[in-house]
Amino acid sequence: MNSTDFARQVRAHAVRMVHRAKASHIGSALSIVDVLAALYAPEGGLLNVQPRNPSWADRDRFLLSKGHACVAVYAALAQRGFFPVEELQTYGQDFARLMNHVSHKVPGVEFSTGSLGHALPFGVGKALAAKQRGQAWRTVVLVSDGELNEGSNWEALMFASHHGLGRLTTVVDANGLQSLTTTEATLNMGSLRAKFEAFGADVAEVDGHDHVALRAALSHVDGPRPKVVVAHTTKGKGVSYMENSVDWHYRSPNDAQLAQALAEIEGT
Repeated sequence: MNSTDFARQVRAHAVRMVHRAKASHIGSALSIVDVLAALYAPEGGLLNVQPRNPSWADRDRFLLSKGHACVAVYAALAQRGFFPVEELQTYGQDFARLMNHVSHKVPGVEFSTGSLGHALPFGVGKALAAKQRGQAWRTVVLVSDGELNEGSNWEALMFASHHGLGRLTTVVDANGLQSLTTTEATLNMGSLRAKFEAFGADVAEVDGHDHVALRAALSHVDGPRPKVVVAHTTKGKGVSYMENSVDWHYRSPNDAQLAQALAEIEGT
């Protein structure tokens, strides 16, 4: 399955899951689907993983720091074969593995997240361990632009630069919205490229929905500096009434809205 078809199916699964569970954060999930497709698609996906052996020692590590966008990751892992697609129907139910924030109890999930600013420090530790042990696997951490308000991210990046963790890649889901308003109105971060470069990172900026551009940027893992890919995305990407709308950080689609979303995603 190519990355375009993979992304389409992940989006469809994600909106169904949120609708069924009457959950939230669908806008946040849809904005990262194309990044996940570049990493996980069976054809051309960049992560070196074994779905039937999720704990394989030489696997690449992927960490979702914005844990509330979990439905996209759950759907991507199911589509890749880490667990049956049918299990997606249990999302958000009592005693289900598929919790409302990403959980390490799910095959393929490395680290449970919910509170923001935690996964990059954890990922830096993973990358340092790999370097010290002479292991070649890479660590990829996906953070949100709003999450960069947390100082723990910048402490982690300083540490990564100091230790030359060139096989650490941070992907920023730069969709410009967080919780209740824009990132600029909440806490203006200025130029992300300039900030990351000042902290010693090798930075690329790409269209976060262009699979070719994403794969090119994410393929660069050589060199002494940690990598940062600023992926400019659209919150709610793929569903017209959700795109660039802060409403869909918390809302759940009703039956009619689900039908419209699926029609647009599936092109019918």
